Amino acid sequence: MLNLYDSLTRKTKPFPPEHQGPVTIYACGPTVYHFASIGNLRTFLTVDLLRRHLEYRGKEVRLVMNITDVGHMLNDADVGEDKLEAAAAKEGKTPDEIARFYEAAFFRDMEALDVKPAFRNPRATEHIPEMVMLVEKLLDEGHAYVTEKSDVYFDVASFKDYGKLSGNSVDELVAGARVEVKEDKRHPADFALWINNPDHVMQWKGPRGIQGYPGWHLECSAMAKAYLGETIDLHVGGEDLKFPHHECEIAQSESVSGAPFARHWMHVSFLLVEGEKMSKSKGNIYTLQDLIEKGFSPAAARFLLLSSHYRTQLNFTLDGLKAAENFIRYARETGLSLAVLADSGTPEPTDPEILKYADPGIEVKAEAAFAAAMDDDLNVAVAVAHLHALLRYANGAMQNKAIGSDAAKRLRATLEDLTGVFGLKIFDVAEAGPPADVKALAVERETARAEKRWKDSDRLRDAIAEKSWIVEDTPQGQRLKKA
Repeated sequence: MLNLYDSLTRKTKPFPPEHQGPVTIYACGPTVYHFASIGNLRTFLTVDLLRRHLEYRGKEVRLVMNITDVGHMLNDADVGEDKLEAAAAKEGKTPDEIARFYEAAFFRDMEALDVKPAFRNPRATEHIPEMVMLVEKLLDEGHAYVTEKSDVYFDVASFKDYGKLSGNSVDELVAGARVEVKEDKRHPADFALWINNPDHVMQWKGPRGIQGYPGWHLECSAMAKAYLGETIDLHVGGEDLKFPHHECEIAQSESVSGAPFARHWMHVSFLLVEGEKMSKSKGNIYTLQDLIEKGFSPAAARFLLLSSHYRTQLNFTLDGLKAAENFIRYARETGLSLAVLADSGTPEPTDPEILKYADPGIEVKAEAAFAAAMDDDLNVAVAVAHLHALLRYANGAMQNKAIGSDAAKRLRATLEDLTGVFGLKIFDVAEAGPPADVKALAVERETARAEKRWKDSDRLRDAIAEKSWIVEDTPQGQRLKKA
């Protein structure tokens, strides 16, 4: 069983909880006013890794990841610009045009990175009625109040457990307040549920008939309940969302339901770039497209972003990307060699000297070791080490002709399963193979080599190279790979 660290109890405990039905996960999605950075992508890829491992373990997963397209404040709670509105003003577009443009860009990134689609991707702007209903209940039950300026705030004093996720006490928040305290708030830590601002571009009829727009924290509580119920199995997001966002979600959700908002909390740590914190001033905020333009593949970016434990800082470097690219290439070439051997009909060897290089039970041992590492709070470093070991074994066994077609099929199937947990389509690329004209040239070259027509063989090699393919001569015969 998977043991996953819980940010609320600060303990590693079994996940998912035992109950009927799918595992329910709510992940805080993108705020669609700009392109997703690699820091954002690390969180979304970690969610995908967890989901894939749960499915590998036979669990059904129901994942909801929202789209924040209104109400995301620049500062902690209720002071500052709405990011969508600010971006719209800067680009001379409407907030909806901004949101749809960057939402589409986000989903292109997800597709390129082979992130599995969520069960739902609800937009905040399409769930205003659910938000209004939640605020009305909070007002009715005394957990919220309307100010003289017709803003609606959550009353943190009404929820005794406020701060249980982040460890912040209300008194400490008051002493070290990071935001300007509005005079009409009862308590400095109270946070906005509904904002009455006639100058805001986006407006809806809200609780108590107040015209305005929702506070950021309100949105996720309403959408999580709408699609996953009062209590979800897991809530996940970046480390920066623990406070105030997730803390406020807990307060407003549990004040109405009286039940735990989430049984388990997961937070993904920050990202460094070349040893430094990402910032616009340093020019080190990369998007996926930036990396592609530098010549790297989405698969390499995915692998590097998943290569460190999610609760530790990952130092993202271009050298690290090169190493990830090399690993992807190595895995794909191994997969192609295994595919060739699997289809060759080669019998299993019987020579005792050759069999010294074979390990008939290695697939079972490798799979068990890999699964145990992933069950240990997604210990990716150990899991990847087992992947490397299995790839090395496969290449060594093929080089020493210690395995035949049947063993190659088993190895290939195991590697496909394990790399699939990391979302690496290494065998899809191998199966795609070269186009028909390149294959025809390779067959002609093989005939020339068999007949010792070396000049023709060299000419055909050059012809293959002109079509951006490389031919290699291996103990199993010719192998073609993309240049």
